[in-house]
Amino acid sequence: MTNQNQNPSVEVLLPSRIQKLLNSCPKAGNGVHSWLYNTALRLHAFFGNKTHICELLAKHSADCGRDVGEQEIWDAIENSESWLAGQKGKSTEARTVARWPARNEEQIEAITKAGPDLAGLIAMSPLRWTDEQPHTEEIIEFLFPGNPLLCAGLKKESSLTRTREEWRGFLANQQFIVPSPMIAIRGKTQNGRDSMRCLANTGPRRFLVVEFDQGTFDQHAALLIHLAKYAPLVLVVHSGNKSLHGWFYCAGEQEDKVGKFFRFAVSLGADPATWTRCQYVRMADGRRDNGKRQAVVYFNPKLMEEDER
Repeated sequence: MTNQNQNPSVEVLLPSRIQKLLNSCPKAGNGVHSWLYNTALRLHAFFGNKTHICELLAKHSADCGRDVGEQEIWDAIENSESWLAGQKGKSTEARTVARWPARNEEQIEAITKAGPDLAGLIAMSPLRWTDEQPHTEEIIEFLFPGNPLLCAGLKKESSLTRTREEWRGFLANQQFIVPSPMIAIRGKTQNGRDSMRCLANTGPRRFLVVEFDQGTFDQHAALLIHLAKYAPLVLVVHSGNKSLHGWFYCAGEQEDKVGKFFRFAVSLGADPATWTRCQYVRMADGRRDNGKRQAVVYFNPKLMEEDER
């Protein structure tokens, strides 16, 4: 990790709103990953040297209650830099509109009260397994037909891009996967490093994953079913910890349309970090590093079949 004992005078020179943001890192399980991305997004305006941003993020996330690795921090820096690069040339008004919306607490409360709860979501699943065995291989076969390049890993700091056939038999033990096929084994990150997981070697979106950091499983279930009114909800994965992750099928859709949907999801409390195409998400029926299974609680592959006819 880079040196965390950065000269405190650097922070003193930052605007008070940025200092406040730096000191607002949530505790583990309450949106640390999202905080890294959003804070990095705002620090780019003050530092040309991204190492300084890395040092500040490392320092202010050190007491969040979990290990925040250097790779996770650099991912936040590079992903936020890529988003900012896409805003160049746009008007100030367009850039302002593009920022992620605030949580709409009133709407969140209304949707979660209406339900369904987690049990209701499970009951709605068109495809279910009754055994306790992982069905990762079958699920991936549905999600990524053929033999595309897929990027997966045991932990956030490790990424391996291989063909579907090369991954066969190994996916059930992975924690993470990129929810879209890759277009090359390697690519260049924003700071020039070779990587098997970066925007440069990630293909067009196939799935957009919506993940909630706050609330209960029952609330997450209600929010995902509500969002399913606007986009095809193909899969819901239990993180094995505190959240449900909904996979929405978006292959071939225009980015503006997908972005509008995701902004609505963010207003309902979704983590904006999963907007980045190369962002890791939980492997369906994979396993966390503590051995807990990331079980599939809802699966409707027919929604893809109908769209791809």
